[in-house]
Amino acid sequence: MYQNFALSKVPERTIKPRESGFTMVMDKGLSCREAEDMLSVSSNYIDIVKLGWATSFVTPTLKEKLAIYKSAGIPCYLGGTLFEAFVVRNQFDDYRRLLDTLGIVHAEVSDGSIELPHDEKCEYISKLAKQVTVLSEVGSKDAEKVFPPSKWIKLMNTELEAGSWKVIGEAREAGNVGLFRSTGEVRSGLVEDILSSVPVDKIIWEAPQKEQQVFFVKLCGANVNLGNIAPNELIPLETVRLGLRSDTFHHFMDKL
Repeated sequence: MYQNFALSKVPERTIKPRESGFTMVMDKGLSCREAEDMLSVSSNYIDIVKLGWATSFVTPTLKEKLAIYKSAGIPCYLGGTLFEAFVVRNQFDDYRRLLDTLGIVHAEVSDGSIELPHDEKCEYISKLAKQVTVLSEVGSKDAEKVFPPSKWIKLMNTELEAGSWKVIGEAREAGNVGLFRSTGEVRSGLVEDILSSVPVDKIIWEAPQKEQQVFFVKLCGANVNLGNIAPNELIPLETVRLGLRSDTFHHFMDKL
């Protein structure tokens, strides 16, 4: 990791390519210049870029932007909502061809906006896992749908068994559904129950809000996997991970 000077008692961060300490950044429609600017200061802290929901469908410079990320050695994938848009229109094979055409080697399988029987979702995971690296998202974008911990655990483990590389805990880009209450407060009991039965390095927690990021760093350590991070929050998040922001300033001092 890039550091300008030496400090003692700073948590050791994993280095890329990594299985833990993973950061997924949300690109909601950056221009090519904005993507280049983001990479110029934050490429060390980005493990993968998600082109949010179906923004790739209306991004005029999609191929050029994908080339920018590829040249930086950072993989990119299309949001799960786009996968759902293809599936609900019976165009799954078209989706698979699109991944090949764009040279995308990761894919998200989700059912946050459509009703999809779980065994069918797992079939999509298994099929795509033969083609690309699959991330699957668990949880609904509907705030009225609150799953008990046992269901989260079962869904996550079953999707990992079906071929998912990592499972993503749903929060939306605002961080107010799924793992979180409408206020953004973490469902801490749910998270702790999940961690009792699902390997921590297999989970990416969507945590767009600073308070959510702080919660997971304090609970799981500097090398917790976090997602839906805004481009301008990448360096601030890294300081949270390293105990160099007031929210985690004292958290690691007595442990190192």
